[in-house]
Amino acid sequence: MTPLEIYIRQRRQQKKLLLMTHAVVGYPSLDANMAMLEAMQRADVDLVELQLPFSEPIADGPVFVRANQHALEAGMNWERYFTFMQRAASSFDFKVLLMGYYNSVLQMGHDTFCACLAEHGGSGFIIADLPPEESGDLLHHADTHQLSPVVLMTPTNSMPRLQAIAQQARGFVYCVARKGVTGKQTHLDHSLEGFLARCRRATSLPLALGFGLRTGADLRRLHGLADIGIIGTALLTAWEQGGAKQYETLLQDLRAATTA
Repeated sequence: MTPLEIYIRQRRQQKKLLLMTHAVVGYPSLDANMAMLEAMQRADVDLVELQLPFSEPIADGPVFVRANQHALEAGMNWERYFTFMQRAASSFDFKVLLMGYYNSVLQMGHDTFCACLAEHGGSGFIIADLPPEESGDLLHHADTHQLSPVVLMTPTNSMPRLQAIAQQARGFVYCVARKGVTGKQTHLDHSLEGFLARCRRATSLPLALGFGLRTGADLRRLHGLADIGIIGTALLTAWEQGGAKQYETLLQDLRAATTA
């Protein structure tokens, strides 16, 4: 087990469902990001994706695409990103992961990337556009630094494909609730339950479900089906529409859904 998997399994003994949230580092600003993380801490969030802004975030919907562009225009870069990650990792109880795209990793180099991520308090990474077949060297360096590469499983994957993806997984598996990009609301139905059951057959790692979850009611539907619920776009939208107050209100609704 990686340190991240151990942490998740220990937390799951205390809660019906863990909560992973998301922040685009640099949007609306680093100060706003820190206020978001402080609210996450108050809501007992378990895991946080810190997104490294990228110019072509192909898995993201319009809300995150705009946030990525704004952060880049404001001068976000590797140095500022990792400085922020280290501050977050040392200030809060939840675990932080890098979320980003492979071009950024390639430019830095696999070994340097993993060493830097570990040095600055990251527990793992989610690279949305990296096929498992091309991740071998990165996986090697991740193992060296005790990082968890979190892989994505989708409803369109066949059972053999899910099993092949599972071979690359560490920490937990990110189950994508539907086809398309982030942001669009997902309707939780029997087909989704069947998908999660197939993922369970493919791996013994904890399962996280994301893409389109918005409310505490959505999270309650996951009790007994998944180990982690992922909320991203809904939180950023709450911040944009109602500031810190609306953001905190949504987080507290999500928190209540993880225990009851």
